Amino acid sequence: MANNGRRSVKLKKGPSVGTGGHGRKALEGKGPTPKAEDRPYHKAHKNKQLAERSAAKHPGAARNAGARSGPKGRATEEVVTGRNSVVEALRAGIPAKALHIAIRIEMDDRVKESLKLAAERGIPLLETGKPELDRMTDDAIHQGLVLQIPPYEYQDAYELAEQTLESWKRGHVANAPLFVALDGITDPRNLGAIIRSVSAFSGHGVIVPERRSVGVTASAWKTSAGAAVRVPVARAANLNNTLKAFKNMGIYVLGLDGDGDVSLPELALATEPVCIVVGSEGKGLSRMVRENCDQIVSIPIDSAMESLNASMAVGISLYEISRQRAAK
Repeated sequence: MANNGRRSVKLKKGPSVGTGGHGRKALEGKGPTPKAEDRPYHKAHKNKQLAERSAAKHPGAARNAGARSGPKGRATEEVVTGRNSVVEALRAGIPAKALHIAIRIEMDDRVKESLKLAAERGIPLLETGKPELDRMTDDAIHQGLVLQIPPYEYQDAYELAEQTLESWKRGHVANAPLFVALDGITDPRNLGAIIRSVSAFSGHGVIVPERRSVGVTASAWKTSAGAAVRVPVARAANLNNTLKAFKNMGIYVLGLDGDGDVSLPELALATEPVCIVVGSEGKGLSRMVRENCDQIVSIPIDSAMESLNASMAVGISLYEISRQRAAK
């Protein structure tokens, strides 16, 4: 084939000329990778924009959500999620800060009842975008309904005991002080049931430790069937120190255990100021708590039954104490 008179020239490879440092910037790194929400092409960026628009439309929702955020974005306030759970919580009268409803939510009977109950109780209704609801619930299934629960305001255990004793001595309280302290109980349903029993048998309060113990959650509120409004729950920084202080005040500390040295029907201290201590169903009372008890009381049960549920044991004990007080 003709090459039109052109010659092919073969170039010899030799040393290349440098840029004199002009291309140095091209070799430098671009810095740390931006967060997903700061990258315009990422889905998280679009969700952030939607959440910001929703917050601009509903500033109250933004304030409430912000108050719930703690370190590393973890929630510090409790929420009830899901249509069944929300409507049941509202029926039970659980205190609530706000009811968040998804934008363009599909209405059904549960949603309609939730809106009605919230309106009757004066609970703010906040229309909130799905990204924000996902953030509030840590991506749990919320079905477009989120009930925001305020933190429970615990009383101080010492102050509660002192106030109750003073009221009793002055005749403002008919019965001697009666408290229930929890040792190692972590199930909120047990706490709710115990609060309900304390209310039913004229108790004056429940004491829970600050660490390794259940707190007043939405589940505890619901199980208490409204009794948590009437019965104060107090926090103890150290349960053993609190029990020692109770004893110094003249309150007898009675531990519940299957191997007790006193049978409940034979209890002679029922009419005195009393604090009943109940441990977890599996471990029972801890060693230190047991040593701080004035008496260890057992409930006579059938030998085939190994142990009673904590809330059931408290209910039986409170009934017997109430019966003996009424008889006197």
